[in-house]
Amino acid sequence: MANDKNELVFCPLGGVGEIGMNFGLYGYGPRDKREWIVVDCGVTFPGSDLPGVDLVLPDTRFIEREVKRLRGIIITHAHEDHYGALLDLWPRLKAEVWMTPFSAGLLEAKREGEHNAPDVPVRIFKPGETFEVGPFSIEAIHVTHSIPEPVSLAITSPAGTVIHTGDWKIDPAPSLGQRIDEARFRELGEAGVLALVCDSTNAMREGESPSEEAVGKGLREVIEEAAGRVAVTTFSSNVGRIRSIAEAARDAGRQVLVLGRSLKRVIDVATDLGYLEGLPPFLPEEDFGYLPRENAVILCTGSQGESRAALAKLARDEMRNVALTAGDTVVYSSRVIPGNEKAIIETKNLLIEQGIRIIEDTDALVHVSGHPRRNELRQMYEWVKPKVLVPVHGEAAHLVAHGALGAQAGIPEVAQIRNGDVLRLAPGAAEIIDQAPVGRIFRDGKIIGDDEEVGVRDRRKLSFAGHVAVNVVMDDKLNLEGDPDLVAIGVPEKDDTGAFLEDLMIESAVSAVRSIPRQKRRDLDLVAEAVRRAVRGAAAQSWGKKPIVTVFVTQ
Repeated sequence: MANDKNELVFCPLGGVGEIGMNFGLYGYGPRDKREWIVVDCGVTFPGSDLPGVDLVLPDTRFIEREVKRLRGIIITHAHEDHYGALLDLWPRLKAEVWMTPFSAGLLEAKREGEHNAPDVPVRIFKPGETFEVGPFSIEAIHVTHSIPEPVSLAITSPAGTVIHTGDWKIDPAPSLGQRIDEARFRELGEAGVLALVCDSTNAMREGESPSEEAVGKGLREVIEEAAGRVAVTTFSSNVGRIRSIAEAARDAGRQVLVLGRSLKRVIDVATDLGYLEGLPPFLPEEDFGYLPRENAVILCTGSQGESRAALAKLARDEMRNVALTAGDTVVYSSRVIPGNEKAIIETKNLLIEQGIRIIEDTDALVHVSGHPRRNELRQMYEWVKPKVLVPVHGEAAHLVAHGALGAQAGIPEVAQIRNGDVLRLAPGAAEIIDQAPVGRIFRDGKIIGDDEEVGVRDRRKLSFAGHVAVNVVMDDKLNLEGDPDLVAIGVPEKDDTGAFLEDLMIESAVSAVRSIPRQKRRDLDLVAEAVRRAVRGAAAQSWGKKPIVTVFVTQ
């Protein structure tokens, strides 16, 4: 293919083949001179296989190599899996960022709370507006989702228009903002849409998602019927849900107390933008003691079982000013994010032990997804009539189910791609033409790097088999000067015969040194390696596991 031939390509570096960490690239131009934009810049959260890691970020080295032709970063909405990596990755990308007012407000609040956070240059757009970024004309289309100001993007280049949906659903009665802009999607469909790059989260669920209005009614019933205090935990960013809870509390003659830093931050931004107008003021936790039990609604973080969040602290009775007692109710107005099941169950059990009633979405309509089910997806296909469907934002099962649905609905082409695939959308049929390097990097305290750079590999080994430090001292004649000093951490005290493991490891270290001819002991590295192998071998023989062993040899 000639180098001067312009192509339109899409390449996800995160969020395709997984849920979370959304990071999409659109490029236009000749293969060796494409101009790029980034759509969304998200994180995912570490599991138990990444001890100590704070956040998981997409590996962006592919676009870093092309950064001179990166024209901008556009954020569809302010959920962490769509914008949470901005502060960490922006210094590597250094492009102008386009966001809605709410997303920009949350970013600024987050930036103020982080030491040495970069001053990201932000340009504000509102749903319904069109703006130019490099070779692309981008129109923000209002959709409904579980956060204020979510948008789909109509991305137009000389090769055609691509609709990148972001997260969306068709909510006939949202608790906040307008309904999805069906008319504009239909207009774009009539004008001609090349490709629909579309959310797949609920592509395996039939029907339509219930509305936020219905969830508000469900929460109202629970709060009105509860005898004692009601604690409600939800995702901090769901301002519509926060508003529904506050309205239900007000109408039941109750006041709302807010626990959790992220909730307070979102409420501050939403209040500044007018999303919480007409509600009674939220109370700080210091006012808990003045609230009669039957008048209290506690809005708190911790729906995913996070150990440092407010709900887990309440379950452990560790909060200074606030406590729950038998007969109170805790409402989970949230879904379980895969991987968090164990932590959530542990928190629930602690609450149940205290005699607290738990209500979740299987008991009452207290939560609904912000993503489209199959009927809503069919509706979107009908509106925009794309030539190509590109399922994104989902694990393999979601992507395949979504692709099959699109084919069944008559979309001419379905492009099944995964992270790192460079998909040519035009000219010609949709086709994977290249592979970009992909992976994960980690934020670990103040450091960002791969698993080796942040030390996660060794940390995993330490969590499995512990660490042994050995100090060997030799005299001028290269004989041992007493037994080596040995410190073992995370290693059993005794083996199954009752012998002390430290004694067995010291004996093996002594034997290893004595087995080396005296003249060869001048090579201290050789001595250290012999001792390391001997100590690991002794541990393996007595315990069945090999700890990490560090040896110091001095003369």
